[in-house]
Amino acid sequence: MTDELSELSLGLRTAVVEVERYASEAGWDQPGRLFALVPSAELAAAEPELAAELGASDGTATVFTPVEQELDSPGHSLEELLGRITWPDAVAGTLAVVERVVLPPEVEDDVPDGGEAAALFAAEHPQREDVRVAVGVLRSGETHCVVRMRSHDNDDALLHGADMVPNLVVALRETLEEE
Repeated sequence: MTDELSELSLGLRTAVVEVERYASEAGWDQPGRLFALVPSAELAAAEPELAAELGASDGTATVFTPVEQELDSPGHSLEELLGRITWPDAVAGTLAVVERVVLPPEVEDDVPDGGEAAALFAAEHPQREDVRVAVGVLRSGETHCVVRMRSHDNDDALLHGADMVPNLVVALRETLEEE
């Protein structure tokens, strides 16, 4: 069982990094993106043509194949949409990519109340940091997060952790729970 769990964890980590790098190719200031994580072997068996198109049928595929979802809800953040999403059993996990502005802890008390005022304060603050966050969650419980800072926009500078963005981890996990 330990080997299986480590394979799932490694597969998730690989998928999260792959998707973050894919998202980074579009540059900064992009909308949120959502992906279903499908076991590559099951995808190849069920949908051979799609698997071939995605490169998941040649025996070199990773554990999971990320399949991007269309998000046609203008005016809604990805986080708002997650509350209305559920996945079929064939989806082993889910992965989201979002961009955010973060501030250093020492200015938290200066942030005004209210969403618009707080957002404007953060956007104009000289110590703000733009980040891209990619978070993956599996039904089996594994999580992995990757953070890319705009000021260190390099594949070698990605920050990794299991629970770096706890609210997004919880929101993604809830999409995988049965009702």
